[in-house]
Amino acid sequence: MKNIYKPIPMRIERIIRETDDGSLRSFELTFNNPADEKAFFKAYNPGQFCQLSIFGKGEAPFGIASAAWEGNFVRFTVQNVGSFTDTIHRAKVGDEIGIRGPLGNGFPIWDWNGKDLVVIGGGCAFSTLYALTKHIMHPKQRKDYGRIVVIYGARSSGLCLYKPDIKSWYERPDMEIHQAIDVPEEGWDFHTGYVPDVVKVVAPSPKNSVAVVCGPPIMTKFTLPILVDLGFTPESIYTSLEKRMKCGVGKCGRCNLGTQYICKDGPVFSLAELNELPLDL
Repeated sequence: MKNIYKPIPMRIERIIRETDDGSLRSFELTFNNPADEKAFFKAYNPGQFCQLSIFGKGEAPFGIASAAWEGNFVRFTVQNVGSFTDTIHRAKVGDEIGIRGPLGNGFPIWDWNGKDLVVIGGGCAFSTLYALTKHIMHPKQRKDYGRIVVIYGARSSGLCLYKPDIKSWYERPDMEIHQAIDVPEEGWDFHTGYVPDVVKVVAPSPKNSVAVVCGPPIMTKFTLPILVDLGFTPESIYTSLEKRMKCGVGKCGRCNLGTQYICKDGPVFSLAELNELPLDL
């Protein structure tokens, strides 16, 4: 971005209703200016986020839910939880929207070459893990990594995201998929229970592996110790935090965690890094 405070003009190209109740929708945005597109994808790394803005309504941070190789668009999965997100949900294809980004750091995927990847997500926070998984699945990158284990939970089957893609992942010999919902449902053939309990059952191997956890704070809180008990080192466990982010560029100070700013120094941190910070999450 030439100006970190000035939104990049975008256009809504496609809207996908992700959940049965319509509370989560994905928006694929395309660039009005080819130069902005080129600069964005040159800087983008899975795990980063953007500030979405609508004139007269404000802005808010959202994780990027697409891999750069998917096309000339940037995808965001938005849950309708308030005034700003309701405005986005009411938008139509062709409407304009602004973004600032990509912001923050992403996953250090260059350090994970040759390793297995354990992806653990819950709810709408799975969006950045979806982008990470899609990135690694590209043929040019896939050979650089080992097996991918995905553990993904939602409250109910109707709230599961990215259903067509996840269905296709079950058919891949290089992936192991474990889906879970909180309570039993007729016709549900996968795990039932909370994500930390499913991680205990699956017991992914820590040998030559990296674990990445993104989900509701309570899910993350109880999942991280389980991974440590399974033998994962703090240096091999990563998570993505959201904490009162406002400006997105480390200026307003709302998201500081000790000496770190979630928006600038994060949102991705290893457990080893978090162990050095104040426990005020």
